[in-house]
Amino acid sequence: MDKMTQLLGWVDDRFPLTKMWKEHLSEYYAPKNFNFWYFFGSLALLVLVIQILTGIFLTMNYKPDAEMAFASVEYIMRDVPGGWLIRYMHSTGASMFFVVVYLHMFRALLYGSYRGPRELLWIFGMFIYLALMAEAFFGYLLPWGQMSYWGAQVIVNLFNAIPVIGPDLSVWIRGDYVISDATLNRFFAFHVIAIPFVLAGLVVAHILALHEVGSNNPDGIEIKKNKDPVTHIPLDGIPFHPYYTVKDIVGVAVFLIIFFAIVFFAPEMGGYFIEDNNFLPADPFKTPPHIAPVWYFTPFYAILRAVPSFAGTQVWGVIAMGAAVVVLFFLPWLDKGKVKSIRYRGPIFKYALTAFIISFVGLGWLGVQPATPLYTKFAQFLSLVYFAFFFLMPWFTKLDNAKCKPEPERVTG
Repeated sequence: MDKMTQLLGWVDDRFPLTKMWKEHLSEYYAPKNFNFWYFFGSLALLVLVIQILTGIFLTMNYKPDAEMAFASVEYIMRDVPGGWLIRYMHSTGASMFFVVVYLHMFRALLYGSYRGPRELLWIFGMFIYLALMAEAFFGYLLPWGQMSYWGAQVIVNLFNAIPVIGPDLSVWIRGDYVISDATLNRFFAFHVIAIPFVLAGLVVAHILALHEVGSNNPDGIEIKKNKDPVTHIPLDGIPFHPYYTVKDIVGVAVFLIIFFAIVFFAPEMGGYFIEDNNFLPADPFKTPPHIAPVWYFTPFYAILRAVPSFAGTQVWGVIAMGAAVVVLFFLPWLDKGKVKSIRYRGPIFKYALTAFIISFVGLGWLGVQPATPLYTKFAQFLSLVYFAFFFLMPWFTKLDNAKCKPEPERVTG
């Protein structure tokens, strides 16, 4: 033990190992009333690790070449020992990443985790969400299947709608006038190298910001307000390690059971995780009858399609789709409620949040359906509900303050 202590002391003199352990684990005090909604932050980190590790093994056999990409995926699936498992873990992990992140964001809406002093924490989280969307988009082309090819063709062509710079921007993104080998190579570089570095940096910044201001809790009460006068330890806090590291193991175990059940028994999830057309090689001369993005992009795709084109251009639809994401960044300043947690909110916020969730899920379903006149009307209505939640929030949260319950002085457990 003495030698280990000496070694640890030698490391600490040159690197803040023990200091980081204390600040971010053993002496980081988190609220004692976390519930199951707080599993999803650590689960997002777990899925990120799964994606990085499986991605490394996939790149060992994948060929970023338009002539060989699809065949190399088939080679991984059929001839590489365990290759099918790695590929399905990676494809399932992409969808489960968004499942976990969407639930993590929903928890923030429930308990007001985007409110001060956590505005910057929310901003970092939203940048992680954008980086994750970019990572998923660039990776979606790599199997070089029919839906990968045509999905990328449709999404990149949307940039044509941007006035003045649109056509040149589309060519720059593709590296060619059509989706081609040049596009595949640059998407591979972004997916494997550029975006993961950005994503990892943002995750570190997100965690550092979290540990600087402290974790929120289901009561929305700042535990730093009530500290022991002698030790200065929050009275309603417990060390993250070992209490929450052990508790998170339960969440990890349940998640992995679900994750591997999908991997082994339903990796395509009925065409939602991997579309049927993506098991066919890309054919530039044969357009699929219905082109739709993967499920985690479909709410925004439905908003895009809900906006009618004017003068033959889809520019307003592209603006609406972009606004649907950008408006999330302003959430901390739109909410004028005097309490954070939904436990103490009035009924108006609860109804508004319910309508927002229904609109988001409904738009997600409509985004994978053909754009019939009836579905388009539904998408237009749900798009209005989606944006109304944000644009009317300053008004209805102020109105809701009159019916809010008083927050307790201490967390309720």
